[in-house]
Amino acid sequence: MVEELIHNMSEPLLKMFLLAVGAFVLAMILTPIYTFFAYKYKFWKVQKTVTLDGKKLEVFSKLHEKKISRHVPTMAGLVFVIAISVITLAFNWERPQTWLPLAALIMGAGIGLIDDIMNLRSHGGVAGLRAPVKFALITLGGLVLGWFFYSKLGFSSTHIPFVGEWDMGVWIIPMFAFVVVATGNAVNITDGLDGLAGGLATFAFGIFGVIALLQGNFGIAAFCFTILGALLAYLWFNIFPARFFMGDVGSFALGSSLAVVAMLTGTLFLLPIIGLIFVVDTGSVIIQQLSKKLRNGKKIWLTSPIHHHFEAVGWPEAKVTMRFWLLGAVAGVVGLILALAGGNIR
Repeated sequence: MVEELIHNMSEPLLKMFLLAVGAFVLAMILTPIYTFFAYKYKFWKVQKTVTLDGKKLEVFSKLHEKKISRHVPTMAGLVFVIAISVITLAFNWERPQTWLPLAALIMGAGIGLIDDIMNLRSHGGVAGLRAPVKFALITLGGLVLGWFFYSKLGFSSTHIPFVGEWDMGVWIIPMFAFVVVATGNAVNITDGLDGLAGGLATFAFGIFGVIALLQGNFGIAAFCFTILGALLAYLWFNIFPARFFMGDVGSFALGSSLAVVAMLTGTLFLLPIIGLIFVVDTGSVIIQQLSKKLRNGKKIWLTSPIHHHFEAVGWPEAKVTMRFWLLGAVAGVVGLILALAGGNIR
């Protein structure tokens, strides 16, 4: 039985490997082109100088004053978005399985690109799209994708580990949109240290790729491994000290497509585990805001998201990133074990 399983997977595995390598090579080729234009036209990221409640970001500004002064270009997410899109459209042999996650990738990238362009033209303060506008655009995109998921692909349920299928009917559409919005914002929030979001996304897509492979969803698995290959090329230049940042064009693209992959594989309830650090980082921001509102401005963390808190207490940036990577990798393995034991893979 094991030999038969290996035999049946050998050809798809080879194809997936080639797609991952292709995405890596294409991203490496595109990187010097992006770098040339990024430095020529000064794609310097304008850091926010105020919090959500209008107060100055004193702790954050102090922690990253050297990074701000050395001018690190943003929007490098365009490199892996283009590489993933080209490889998927040209070579993924299970194309019908990739339309929805690819659409999510491009949708998230489009919204993020608008935000990044506005950031480049701003002078601090909010530095980009205002949160309500960004939220509305992603929600609208999530609803459209959710409608396609329900009406065209025929999905109306998701799997609860150790329980079984939960049929939500048409309510799967708002649930789908919520997952896209939540995951997109979570990856965006986590993208605050060199290599942090890129590394965590690499682990997450790798785990979902394995889950999809074991489910027999070879097209989805290939899509995940294509992203993994492109992200490895990005991380080569983004690890500390970063040559460039992915920007919102990259973080929203990754978050949106990650959410769709989770929905397509029926692993919605495993997504918060596999993407645990994204959840923790986002939760730390929510808790910080609630604390300031309910406790007369008192904060729980020195600054949020929590990865900046650890910087503020003295951890070097690279140490925070590496330790969060380790936690993310462990969480991913736990998620994979739960998928195997909880009935997500049959």
